[in-house]
Amino acid sequence: MRTHARAVVIGGGVVGVSTLYHLARKGWSDSVLVERRELTSGSTWHAAGLLPLFNLSYSVGQIHKYSVALYGTLEQESGLDVGLRKVSNIRLARTRDRMDEYHYYAGVAATIGVTVKFLTPQEVKEIWPLCNVDGIIGAIQHPEDGYIQPADLTQALARAARERGAEINRHTTVIAIERRPSGEWKVATDKGDIVCEHVVSATGNFARATGRMVGINVPVIPVQHQYIVTEAHPEIVARKAKGLPEMGVLRESDSSWYMREEAGGLLLGPYEKGAPACYVDGPSADSEYELFPEDLDRLAPHIETAIARVPAFGEAGVKKVYNGAIAYTPDGSPIVGPAPGLKNFWLNEGHSFGVTAAGGAGWQLAEWIVDGEPTIDMLGVDPRRFGAYAETGYLIEKNEEAYARVFTVHYPDEERVAARPLRQTPCYGRMKALGAVFGSIYGWERPNWFAPLDYALSEADLAKPDVLLNENHPAVGPGERPREKWSFRRSNYFDFVGAECRNVHDNVGLQDMSAFAKLEVSGPGAEGWLNSILTNRIPKAVGRVTLTYLLTSRGGVRAEFTLTRIAPERFYLVSAGALEAHDFDTMEKLLPADMSVRIDKVTTQRGVLVLAGPRSREVLSKVADIDVSNQAFPWLTARRLSIRSAGLIAMRVNFVGELGYELHHPIEMQNTIFDALMAAGAVFGIKPFGIRAMDSLRLEKSYKLVGRELSIEYAALESGLERFVDFDKGPFLGRDALVTWCGKGFENKIVTLEVQGVSDADARGSEPVTKDGVMVGRTTSGGYGWRTGKSLALAMVKPELSNIGSEVDVRILGETRRAVVVPDSPYDPKNAALRQ
Repeated sequence: MRTHARAVVIGGGVVGVSTLYHLARKGWSDSVLVERRELTSGSTWHAAGLLPLFNLSYSVGQIHKYSVALYGTLEQESGLDVGLRKVSNIRLARTRDRMDEYHYYAGVAATIGVTVKFLTPQEVKEIWPLCNVDGIIGAIQHPEDGYIQPADLTQALARAARERGAEINRHTTVIAIERRPSGEWKVATDKGDIVCEHVVSATGNFARATGRMVGINVPVIPVQHQYIVTEAHPEIVARKAKGLPEMGVLRESDSSWYMREEAGGLLLGPYEKGAPACYVDGPSADSEYELFPEDLDRLAPHIETAIARVPAFGEAGVKKVYNGAIAYTPDGSPIVGPAPGLKNFWLNEGHSFGVTAAGGAGWQLAEWIVDGEPTIDMLGVDPRRFGAYAETGYLIEKNEEAYARVFTVHYPDEERVAARPLRQTPCYGRMKALGAVFGSIYGWERPNWFAPLDYALSEADLAKPDVLLNENHPAVGPGERPREKWSFRRSNYFDFVGAECRNVHDNVGLQDMSAFAKLEVSGPGAEGWLNSILTNRIPKAVGRVTLTYLLTSRGGVRAEFTLTRIAPERFYLVSAGALEAHDFDTMEKLLPADMSVRIDKVTTQRGVLVLAGPRSREVLSKVADIDVSNQAFPWLTARRLSIRSAGLIAMRVNFVGELGYELHHPIEMQNTIFDALMAAGAVFGIKPFGIRAMDSLRLEKSYKLVGRELSIEYAALESGLERFVDFDKGPFLGRDALVTWCGKGFENKIVTLEVQGVSDADARGSEPVTKDGVMVGRTTSGGYGWRTGKSLALAMVKPELSNIGSEVDVRILGETRRAVVVPDSPYDPKNAALRQ
């Protein structure tokens, strides 16, 4: 066994071996993998081996696409048959909402190059003659989908990695991981120590135990998953004897199961409610090829629907029931990327669809480790999308929920309810009393919109379909009635959100944005360091506010900050609430070694109330102890003031494009401030507003979001950030790469689109943009603008189509809509409202 290596991968399942293979393929032949038992002896060996391309996540969709393509080449490279069978995959639909989901997904798939075909019930019957198509309204098919033999795939990856110089050590247990003073890692095993630059944890069911070795909480807990394999069935055996093709993988999404042929019989895999979390503290030390006792009673509703859909399934005897652990995360997507707080320690964990994701996750992690950046936007799987709140109790509830909802309709406005409410701001109760319908971000409860106090939906309003998976609204507690119905189309809250937007435009609104991520940067080197990593010039005067960006080394956008100088050597940075851990960890790892700069999280110490609208100054002037006139308190400045007895920092900025203020205050004083503003604003028509109104208002200003319009895949100037990138201020992170990118020319340009002919379904983001039937871009956000009365979208398109007046098409839920490029900021393009 080597004693020194460039990288050590811990874990010999398909995910770990793929990571090793891709590191070796990138030229890191001095990489080592250690596995405590045999390769595939954890979860890989009992995986069903399916390769589902279906995924609404941009990151995960790209990863799955790469995997399926890679697996088709491995036999030629390794000389081993991986058992790949591209038999296609069919997903059935029994409801309109399911078909809407499929149409939305087909748009996402088109933007990443995945082929999707729509099928009629009769076409389903022709491909799957054993399927009863009664009640089916349609289906989609992935021609490139299918299944693979997980153990064979792993062995092929292992052989290919060894042939590229990598080393694999089986029956080698990691007993400790230590960071050396040099910055290197020492991986101590029962066979000796390995000193290395990088460590990759791909330990599956042992993820949390591995994390504890280095002092981090890995948000992964497995859940039990059962699948049933039947004896051979005469009709399937006869089909094979005739040389007929396999019928493919069949998924009845509305009944939450998948089915495929297996050795002349059938394999059924349900995703049921009540499947328990397992290995909460990790498997036992001698765990190998481990299964749990079967529990078919839990699967009864799914078995009944499977028999109704495929009667042959009920005619074949049960040969084997597998009940094994599958790693899960709170949102069901894997954990791929840098571990927070640790340099050169990487996570490739939480893979509930590990066989499908293994190739792509290994590919992107190797790119990230070797070259310093991934090549696709990985925010959707970044380990830092969860924070310290994701402890054991939370993970059990959320991971069991994620498992049970694998096949539910993934509505764009869906808000899952497990482990909620968790993080509540002081004004949570006041907002609830005013009719708030809450959503959750990074564990925080935030009002999405406000319903009238006596408002509720009836059973007829909800009209739930008669299928196993029929949740189309949030679960409600005892004595409560549902107020929101989820949809891909304009739903019941549409007009209520419009009323909030109009009130912000006409009068004044109050919003709780305490979930914003907040950092303080201080010290004698703070200004110089911030100038060296951020795109915009750092304000010289105390009380000045600017918008600035942190780029990748390649010139893409990693983070966005509102930056305020609050003292000569002290700066206050605010960024997206969902990215708190991501942004803090990224900044912390860039700190200079001379200790001249300090960075502190202050998110939970400070709340934020947004006061916005043309009458916001009148409200603030009634309660503030300073002059808040435009001359004394201009746009893009910050002032210290008191509201009644509560001191705070008021910043003249907002994300809705109206006169307004962000009030950053000690969070324990929030209700004092809230009550004072509501009382003072009563005569001016003050009302609360939520995230959905804010999103509508920001679209009308063409304001951009990280993870949508802003991405590591797009150059900062492709995203329209010219005003915030100061090339003349001196060197900063990503500057030279951005200059080079400018010289090569851009492939994309951000535009604002007015979408025409819309009646009940606006763009949401990730819809394909076409010209004469040819793909020319993708939307990044979309919705209805209540001030302009227009359906709008932001989109990345080819530069030649970015001119004002250019016409393109946007495909929304399967319907083609004409769209016209309009000037940015359709509402108030000169910012008169902000500056008044």
